[in-house]
Amino acid sequence: MLQSSDYSKSNAPVPNPNTFNPVKTVTAPVDQATIGRTLVIKGEISGSEALYIDGRIEGKITMPESRVTIGRNGKVDASITAREVVVMGKVTGNIECSDRVDIRSEGSVHGDISTVRISVEDGAALKGGIQVRSEGKPAQAQAQPQPQVKQAELAKAMAATANA
Repeated sequence: MLQSSDYSKSNAPVPNPNTFNPVKTVTAPVDQATIGRTLVIKGEISGSEALYIDGRIEGKITMPESRVTIGRNGKVDASITAREVVVMGKVTGNIECSDRVDIRSEGSVHGDISTVRISVEDGAALKGGIQVRSEGKPAQAQAQPQPQVKQAELAKAMAATANA
């Protein structure tokens, strides 16, 4: 026998110094609403949690502080206002985003996009206008035609010099 006589006398288990005792933590589930593949909604959707669309939506989606994801089976005929929009399905309508629009390779958008950041993967379809704003300015401030103001000031200055 290869074991020492001291070990054979003691039948107590030897503690393993390499045992791992994970700390149990409780985390809140991610707040995300899902519109399933067979659901069809006509009307207006608004809220403050993330939204995943795998069904069909017609109307208006307003989620200004959240992410809206259009899944591979999703079909949206609506204007979308959100913080972030991810398109893997089909969107027909304008997208107004305060942060980012991401059009994946299997996604398509037919409409105008206004956002701070945009990503369009190879293979994605996009038909419409794109307005990329600077970080702190809302779309309405960017959309104001500033050259008309300068032309009006120029006309006043020319009239004043002509009278002198």
